[in-house]
Amino acid sequence: MYTVYILKSLKKDNQYYIGLTEDLEKRLQNHNDEENTGYSKRYAPWEVETYVAFRNRDRAIAFEKYLKFGSGHAFLRKRLV
Repeated sequence: MYTVYILKSLKKDNQYYIGLTEDLEKRLQNHNDEENTGYSKRYAPWEVETYVAFRNRDRAIAFEKYLKFGSGHAFLRKRLV
């Protein structure tokens, strides 16, 4: 299964992170790890706000991209968080 997830920052209101993974628990730990050097480090700690599971990898990738841009971003703000 492929999971598209939305994380909410516990540090900063209205800060979200959208990603795709096959192991949501492990990925959340990575985002919250003190050794994380990526974008999500500055807004850690994170909690899972919403996730959607897909059997098909291509559909999961398409949904993740949709949520990150344009009308998909508006859909995310209105319906998913």
